[in-house]
Amino acid sequence: MNILGFQSSGDETSVSIMIGEEINSFNYSHDRKERPKWNMFLENIGIHSQTQLQDIDLFAFADCQASYTATRTIASYLKGMAIGLEKPLIAIEDNNELTIDSSDVVKLAKEKFLKANSNVEQFHPNLANPSYSLDTKYKKIND
Repeated sequence: MNILGFQSSGDETSVSIMIGEEINSFNYSHDRKERPKWNMFLENIGIHSQTQLQDIDLFAFADCQASYTATRTIASYLKGMAIGLEKPLIAIEDNNELTIDSSDVVKLAKEKFLKANSNVEQFHPNLANPSYSLDTKYKKIND
């Protein structure tokens, strides 16, 4: 099984690819407002040179509470790929109690996917949405 996973805390983003049992990862530190180029991540883990996106069986991202904006950006990017390639997408909960990186994301995604016993409909890309558990304390319109 080939899995591509992303994780971002806002100022550090990591990507991992799991091919069989082997994991190749790339981490990049950046300014919080900087959005790194996606192709740079993919090229640093061998996408395009050793593996093609079509070879990915499952996409995953960490639903990180440390940076909701970074998580939404990653989720949108992976949703586009997963829908275009007709592949499943899994959001892995990251509640900040334990630090996880993209290599953890691909391992947890594989475990979650295999436990589903081929019920892949629950991993349709439209169902993989970031959540934000913190109360934003914004006033709702018309309240």
